[in-house]
Order: sequence, then structure tokens, then C-alpha cells
Amino acid sequence: MMHGTIFANDNFDCETACRTLKDAMDGFGTNESDITAVLTTHSNEQRQVIKEEYKQMFGKDLIEDLTSELGGDYEEVCLALLDPPRIYDAHQLHAAVSGAGTSETKLIEIMTTRTNEELEEIKEIYRTEYEIELEEDLKGDTSGYFRRMLISLAAANRDEGWWADQELAAADAQRIYDAGEGQAGTDECEINSVLCSRTLPQLQATLFAYKDLTGNDLRDAIEGETSGSVQEGYLAILDAAIDLQKFFAKRMHEAMAGLGTNDSDLIRLIVSRSEIDLASVKTQFAEMYEENLADKIDGECSGNYKNMLLAIINAS
Repeated sequence: MMHGTIFANDNFDCETACRTLKDAMDGFGTNESDITAVLTTHSNEQRQVIKEEYKQMFGKDLIEDLTSELGGDYEEVCLALLDPPRIYDAHQLHAAVSGAGTSETKLIEIMTTRTNEELEEIKEIYRTEYEIELEEDLKGDTSGYFRRMLISLAAANRDEGWWADQELAAADAQRIYDAGEGQAGTDECEINSVLCSRTLPQLQATLFAYKDLTGNDLRDAIEGETSGSVQEGYLAILDAAIDLQKFFAKRMHEAMAGLGTNDSDLIRLIVSRSEIDLASVKTQFAEMYEENLADKIDGECSGNYKNMLLAIINAS
């Protein structure tokens, strides 16, 4: 069973929370510990109430106060916690296509793991905030089969049924085989049409059907038949279908692998899963890498930023 680490505070006292935040930013210096305590002991829904009440009580915007007092990665994680989830997704997608270059990893993670309903909400927010359709920005910043994959996902038209149809799985396995290993060259359009239109449980059934049909692993076949960003996207879809919590555990590990840490990715992953399945992701992380997520973060991050991430993952 999936469960997060942050829950609604049963003893929610909005006025006290607001005063604690205000006091933490008044006078000389900032009490980051109190800010961390408030933000990690209330659900996102409660944080939205706190934001509104803070303005009502003090005539000031909480986000603006935090931005003026904080900086760096600690500020980024605080602001992430104060965005409603789909608004945060829209902001992250816009950041991925803004400026020089494109963050394909960020695009893939969000677009492949959100439901139809969530994607529709993201598109509406994106349209309102940036006065452009998400699809138009995706088209303008990507190309080739990777663009086609993202546009297919942005259509938010995956099958809604969450019980796998075994006959459909067998037919889809045959389609993918015929488009890839079963011929010279690769028909990415056929592969795209299956991977971007089926639910994750249906794709899981297709993985088994492909193994029965060919004796080969579908993930290996996709890896052998595609390359670049579209390959990363297709593999992300399959990995999410196989085990969503393992998928996010792997993403967190990748954010901290090698020289330095991709802090923006790590923040997004931890914040976005904190009320959904972060406790389960922690378990998977320990099993996959023989190291606790908290210990890994303790070694990779520092200061108030580290304390905030640890507070989120240990909140339960």
C-alpha cells in the first residue's frame, strides 16, 4: 500500500502557525527551524489556508516574506511546499522549457506519471499563468519522436480503465514486436501509440505478454530499438508501469549520483511524492541501493536545506 510521509495536522491551529512563521522572520536573522517545523507538519491543503490567513493577519504575502528572508536551495524547497501540487507541476514544466536548453528529464518525469485528470488541470493552469498552451511550448522546445511522445501524453487521453485486458495486452505486444524487433528498422509511431495511450496496469500486462510472445524483455527491446530522449521517455513509461515507487526511488538516486547533486530534481521528487507514496519510495530506495534515503541525503546536502529534506522524509 502506498503512503506518504506528510499528513494533515489533526491539531491544526492556523493562527498559531501563521504567528510562528511571522516570528521566525521578524527581527535580526531568521529562525529556519521554526519555518521547517510549520511547513512539514501540515498538509499542502493546510498550507494553502496558512498562506491566506497569513495575509489576512499581517497584510503581507507569505511567499514574498519568505523570498526576502531566505535563499538558495532552502528557499526553493520552502516555496515548493507552498505551491498546490498541480500548480507546482505547471511551474516545473515551464521551467523545463524556458531559457537555454530543455530539461528532458523533468518533462519525462511529470508527463509520464500524472493521470489524465491531473494533466488536464496542469494544462489549464499553464494556459492561465503563461498565456500559452502547454502543447505549444512542448512543440517549440522539443523535436522528432520525443516531441510526438510528449504531445501524445499531453493529450491526456490514456485509457481510464485500471483492470488490465489480457487480449489487448497480447495484441499490443504483437504490435510492438512488429514495429521493432520483428522488422528491419523501427516504427516509433506504432510503439508510441501503445505506450502513450494505455494505463500503467495495462502496460504491465503488455510487458508480460511481450515476454510470452518473444521470450525477450520489452524494456530491453525498447532500449535496443530507440535512442536519446525518446528512449528515456519510453523506458520511464515502462519503469513506472513495472513499479511506480521503484521508478521514483531510481530518480532520487540519479539526482544524487556522480559529482554534485541535482538539487532542483531532488526537491521536486521529494516534495511531489511527500503526501502520496514517499514512505513507500523510501522503502524501495533502501532495498535497491542498500542505503537509507535519509543517510544519502545527509551525505549529499547540508544546512537548513538538508534539515528540511530530512524533516519531509522522516515526517511520518
